[in-house]
Amino acid sequence: MTDPTDRPHTPLTPPVEIPVKIPVEIRDALDAHTTLTLAYVDEDGPQACAVLYAVHATSGEFGEPVPSLLFVTSGTTRHGRALLAGDGRVAFTAQRDGQDWTSLTGIQGRGACRLLEGADREAAWHAYSARFPYVERTDRLRQAMERTGLWELRPDWLRLVDNGRGFGHKTEWEQTI
Repeated sequence: MTDPTDRPHTPLTPPVEIPVKIPVEIRDALDAHTTLTLAYVDEDGPQACAVLYAVHATSGEFGEPVPSLLFVTSGTTRHGRALLAGDGRVAFTAQRDGQDWTSLTGIQGRGACRLLEGADREAAWHAYSARFPYVERTDRLRQAMERTGLWELRPDWLRLVDNGRGFGHKTEWEQTI
């Protein structure tokens, strides 16, 4: 029996073009994964949860293009309540399970989350459903997702760790605007 983690990863959708000067290897790593571990703080202290995400490009405060990661969660979940109650600051990681330490590749990041509404939500929903097309194929799932909060995580710091390029090899990006 073959180990499913031995298969090469094929993105669910074509890579998203993010016109920000994020190093290409970081953009490729974001596109290569679908699940991130979101770390946040609530009244009981630090917590973490896993969410499916889609990469999306949006406009920043001054019209500059910025990357964002989209995820779905209800405001009634523990992390949803924490994000609504606080400033939305989070840390996160994204990596494939079952990697060998000599070829370990993954993303670490920090940023701010916000609940999307109106036209912002509609535009982001297209990117999310393109990344996860099965959501649109099942009426029950689509309707449930449409009633659930769609969140945007705007990273302001990203680090790619790629041991395949040498143990501890890191590439970093930080929002400068």
